[in-house]
This record gives sequence, C-alpha cells and structure tokens, in this order.
Amino acid sequence: MSNAEEMKKLAGEKAAEYVEDGMIVGLGTGSTVYYTIIKLGELVQSGELNIIGIPTSIATEKLATEQGIMLGTLEDYPEIDLTIDGADEVDHNLNLIKGMGGALLREKVVAMVSKREIIIADGSKEVKMLGTKSALPVEILPFALAAVKPKLEELCIEAILRERDGKTFVSDNGNYILDCKFDAIAEPEELESRLNNIPGVVENGLFLDLANLAILGTTDGLKILK
Repeated sequence: MSNAEEMKKLAGEKAAEYVEDGMIVGLGTGSTVYYTIIKLGELVQSGELNIIGIPTSIATEKLATEQGIMLGTLEDYPEIDLTIDGADEVDHNLNLIKGMGGALLREKVVAMVSKREIIIADGSKEVKMLGTKSALPVEILPFALAAVKPKLEELCIEAILRERDGKTFVSDNGNYILDCKFDAIAEPEELESRLNNIPGVVENGLFLDLANLAILGTTDGLKILK
C-alpha cells in the first residue's frame, strides 16, 4: 500500500470511531470513504454496530451492500445523525471543494440534512485558499452545455467537460460535469451565488459551512481540524 493510501486508510478508519450504535449515517463517496465503509462493515458484521446508511452514490450503495450495511433513503430518514465524506480540498475554515468523484449533488443534499458532517482526506488536500489545487466541479444539465460553458468561463480560467474512458462523464443523476479551473477562489460565497444563478447549473462543488470536523491522514499521523 502506498503512503497516500496509508494516509487515507488512517483517516477513514478513524472516522468510523465517531459512528454510534443506532445512528443514521450518511455514507460519502470516494477513495478515502472506502476505508470508512469497510471498517463500518466489519463492525456491523461482528454485531458491534447496528446502523442505517444513506449512500451518496450508486458506487457507495454497492460497496455498503457488499459489506452488509443496511441502507435507507431520505424519504424514510429525512434527518441524518452523522455523515462521513471525503473532499478534494479543505481550508482552515472547513470550507471544501468536492465532486471530483462525480457525486457532488447527492453529497450536498445529504450534508444539508445532517446534524454533523465529518470530512476525511489525506493531508495533501489541505489548502490555505480553495481552488489552488483542485478544479471546481459544476454539475449541469446536458441540454444546457453550450449555453452554460461560456458563462462559467466568464468566472473561471477554463471549464473542461469531464470525460471518462474517452466518453463524456455522466453523473448518477444523468448530468454532465464541467471542471472549472481557478488560480484561487478568494470569495467562495460570492462565487457560489453567481454559479447557482446560471440557468442550467444543477449544483457546484463548493461546500461552505457544512463540515464540523476534518480528519486528515498525514505522514506524521492524524491531523484534526475543527
């Protein structure tokens, strides 16, 4: 296992310690949350934990089912006790960029109805200012691509239509994602408002004032941001 994977595993397994018996748990998407779900599965299968998971993607739903975690929906459980999710960037105010895994819309809905949200990542995702390392994913209606792309490029350096395996990437919601490059995002609240005012934009990857705690796996051990 590489150093990066070790750091993800460290953070992912630590987050599982915050899950209590009987909780409704939002299950995020991505390579770090993978380790949380595996650990939660072990606890469920051993009888130490009884939880209901709310998955944020089809991939997470599949993994959690394989691990024996009972799943529910927001219709059944409109309030979530705790969500554990990853991030592509996290600043010192616990503002985030998310969505490189393609699940930003469902992740933000789940975050919105969670009493508490814990973010897990390796230490390389910590930044002083958002937008300095990761592109900002923006989910859009496919119908609106030609209209939305130039509007986004009035706000960013470049908006690149995401592809996977040589084909246009389609989210679990049937939408496209444009990855918007910035030198930095100095005023994320203003940018979020401007993005959401563009017709055809479904959601953006700025997660502001939603996280309560970040657990970062570093070469020196765990780093906790509150």
